[in-house]
Amino acid sequence: MMIKDTLIYVSKAIAFGLIMAAVIIIVMPLITGQSLTNGLFNRAVTSSNELSFATAVRRAAPAVVNIYSLSIDQRKPLKPSSLQGLGSGVIMSKEGYILTNYHVIKQADEIVVALQDGRKFTSEVVGSDPETDLAVLKIEGDNLPLVPLELDVPARVGDVVLAIGNPYNLGQTITQGIISATGRNGLSSGYLDFLQTDAAINAGNSGGALIDTTGQLVGINTAAFQIGNESGTHGISFAIPIKLAHSIMGKLIQDGRVIRGALGIGGEAVGPVMAQILNIPDLTGVLITSIDPVGPAAKAKLRKRDVITHYQGEAIPGVEMLMDRIAETTPGKEVKLTIIREGKSYDVPVVIAEKPVHYN
Repeated sequence: MMIKDTLIYVSKAIAFGLIMAAVIIIVMPLITGQSLTNGLFNRAVTSSNELSFATAVRRAAPAVVNIYSLSIDQRKPLKPSSLQGLGSGVIMSKEGYILTNYHVIKQADEIVVALQDGRKFTSEVVGSDPETDLAVLKIEGDNLPLVPLELDVPARVGDVVLAIGNPYNLGQTITQGIISATGRNGLSSGYLDFLQTDAAINAGNSGGALIDTTGQLVGINTAAFQIGNESGTHGISFAIPIKLAHSIMGKLIQDGRVIRGALGIGGEAVGPVMAQILNIPDLTGVLITSIDPVGPAAKAKLRKRDVITHYQGEAIPGVEMLMDRIAETTPGKEVKLTIIREGKSYDVPVVIAEKPVHYN
């Protein structure tokens, strides 16, 4: 009797479980619009796609080229060219304009551009800008692949990014990381607006693309952080933001160089102690610390320890903004500086000169 009751109890439990399973299978599609098994499968596929950047790479990678800088022995000009350096570049337009780093091509006698589809071209240098370490090349070709571009979407700290290039001439390689910081300055190149990333950028990656997870170009890879002569990576690499790189490209295509204004001064931010010594009412402005004896500032009778507070009527909070405003001013234009000298405010007219370019 006891065995019979146990079998009846177990049978009822199994039957109840089967009924509940049937109810779930029938009711869930009505609630979610899909079958339970399809829902689980779709979630698995979605999760898999979120972890893959293959679509982004397919969109951008064909436009990232390998650049080979060749040198010719002037003593033996008939001897075949030898490889002087290598790097990467990004095709930016259907006309064949390519952005790369200046240091990739600066000593080249001949530059060969190799596309991922197997085509090779000899390129010409349209213009270069050592200050931002950018150069523009041009090739003549049909149906050139272009990199996706959105200039009004800046990279943010924490964004996942992919670096595309040709490290050590191994062939096109993708490395992945995040944007670690923006606006990094004080680096040896003097460039003031780097993106910092932990995506690996090695020799040969210079001039390549830094893209986001949709394939949009966010920067031009330029350098890896190194201490002294040591090799290896510290997970600290740098790229030039694409909005600035695109602007420099336009100027290089137009003029062959970037025309910048110059005032002929060196300066630093006003600190609390200096503000008290110079009788400055607040801490904004730029303290002049050096003056080029033949520059525009000297001709306008500016002095060391003068503090520039306004440029063309615009308040100047720091050195970087002042230098940007000066660089953006057309050489030959007269501008008005407001300065504080010995506690008194003066307006000083200055004619901006052109900043010389040093190709080293």
